[in-house]
Amino acid sequence: MTNEFKLPDVGEGLTEAEIVAWRVKEGDVVAINDIVVEIETAKSIVELPSPYAGHVLALLVKVGETVEVGTPIIRIGEPGDAVAPEPEAPSAAPAEAAATAPAPSGPTIIDTNIPPTGQATLVGYGPKQRALKRRARKSDAGATGATGAAEAAEAPVAPVSAGVEAITRPARALAKPLVRRLARDLGVDLTALVPTGPKGTVSKEDVLAAAGGPAAPTALGTPVPVAADPAGRETREPIKGVRKQMASAMVASAYSAPHVTEWVTVDATATVELVARLKERREFADVKVSPLLVAARACLLAMRRTPLINSTWDEAAQEVVVKHYVNLGIAAATPRGLVVPNVKDAHALSLLELAQALEALTATAREGRTQPPDLAGGSFTITNVGVFGVDGGTPIINPGESAILCLGAIKPQPWVVGDAVVPRQVMTLSLSFDHRHIDGATGSRFLADVADLISDPATALLF
Repeated sequence: MTNEFKLPDVGEGLTEAEIVAWRVKEGDVVAINDIVVEIETAKSIVELPSPYAGHVLALLVKVGETVEVGTPIIRIGEPGDAVAPEPEAPSAAPAEAAATAPAPSGPTIIDTNIPPTGQATLVGYGPKQRALKRRARKSDAGATGATGAAEAAEAPVAPVSAGVEAITRPARALAKPLVRRLARDLGVDLTALVPTGPKGTVSKEDVLAAAGGPAAPTALGTPVPVAADPAGRETREPIKGVRKQMASAMVASAYSAPHVTEWVTVDATATVELVARLKERREFADVKVSPLLVAARACLLAMRRTPLINSTWDEAAQEVVVKHYVNLGIAAATPRGLVVPNVKDAHALSLLELAQALEALTATAREGRTQPPDLAGGSFTITNVGVFGVDGGTPIINPGESAILCLGAIKPQPWVVGDAVVPRQVMTLSLSFDHRHIDGATGSRFLADVADLISDPATALLF
């Protein structure tokens, strides 16, 4: 029996993903839940386990290609199973039928990855009662399904009935969707190229040759199309993946929630000394301890007095939702863009447990392997620009939250203590909050409490 594993929606309405790396090759034997492929979604790199057991008969999508949810990506069966030939590019007849048929409101894909009754169930994939929806393609007539084969050339459309004059459309070159996107980004006319790909398709190499430049590797080794520039003064990279998601989220937040940002400069000498003492304790010997840990703990304590900081504005329901738990987000810069994973139920953790959770969270984020569940459901975020030597900023609130705290660099500066001016470890805190439901008094009270805890961690006994 031959099975095709289709790209699933791994969470939060995924519509497409890029194949980053195959972990198997044709002929390999796989078991249910063996990792077979790594994909890059709009938020992170995700490892997909196989829902089937057997031999890998074919890898249907190449590394670097972007495919939509529901597209078959790998074929698994028994060694004796016949490998179905790759589908040919659709002829003009289907194109004509699609052109004359009413436009669909949006295709629906039924999840076919559910094993039949009696078979083992793939971890994370239970029976689904609803259909998975994906966005409609610009031209379903050009879709190729299983192998991501080239889109069909548009031939002149025949008359739909006697006496109706035929409508002639310009022919389109045969090319895969990824190649079409590359050509659009580089400004290359596909119809002007001589195709060298299989079955008369225009290949990526054809487009790059026409543009006059190769693909430049990124920091993580993923080829990114670079436009040619005779003077070498510019390069162009497509906006996709994590960077695209980050841009969309920040724009949505900045233009939907009225931001107010307040600043306070604080003597953090006591925090620096506390961090040094914690590093000497046996319990913290194998975990990273930094001022971020103290600041995170200070935020969790300060929220007890101002719970409205840990809330969200529900525009649809016209309600303010105050959360009685804290999923603490930490903004992390990665080679693929900014991500904000969060520590679930951080309010219930001890200082040691919080340190361990923060270390694991940031390490996974920098590797680009944060999973979608760890990126969802955040309630409050901390961004630490101090690691770059920056004094402060006006951070944008993470969508779905109401406030974000920015930590500046800790630097020795002159500070007035009593009647004397002495050198102290000084830092700046800046808090952005949603002014629709958090007024200046609430935001100021929270920021002042955090500042007090950082300047004198012993005041935590008062909370």
